[in-house]
Amino acid sequence: MDTTDSNRPGYHGNVSPAVMERAAGIRLLVLDVDGVLTDGSVYIGAEGELCKAFHIHDGKGIRLLQQSGVDIALLTARRSTLLERRAQELQIEHLIQGSGRKGADLDGLLQRLGVPAEACAYMGDDLQDLPALRRVGLAVTVADGHPLLARHAHLQTARAGGRGAVRELCELILAARGQLDTLLQAHEDAD
Repeated sequence: MDTTDSNRPGYHGNVSPAVMERAAGIRLLVLDVDGVLTDGSVYIGAEGELCKAFHIHDGKGIRLLQQSGVDIALLTARRSTLLERRAQELQIEHLIQGSGRKGADLDGLLQRLGVPAEACAYMGDDLQDLPALRRVGLAVTVADGHPLLARHAHLQTARAGGRGAVRELCELILAARGQLDTLLQAHEDAD
């Protein structure tokens, strides 16, 4: 099987060398939730219960990135026990909910973890993400993100939020770090 980057599903051969260089140095990926890990829809049941849908491919991308040594954090303006459960399932230790100032909260997270901003990637989809997006070494928005974010991002994914955009970014970071082929080969060789 040919696993060169140009033939890999989801890989974008048109990603600039400068973006790949930025991606190679990433030690922390910080994700917005609604509109990034979900499609932005919020379902409210008859009893007021809140439901969200998470794409399983995004979860696998996160796990692969964690295997490679990249830490993951979630930074969201909303609060949700569903998100707490999803973070536990994915073994994400850094969860910031109810953020009214994403830039400041990102700064605090970077300081606590001792990660320089240039070694951090942030993925967001809407205006409240702009302060965080402008602080990091790799700024990413989803295909259906607000146009203002696209103007400030280093990369806009081909996939929409909640539809594999996170997996796309995870695989791009892994490819830039030279780890994607090894991780994919391990899955291909598994019984």
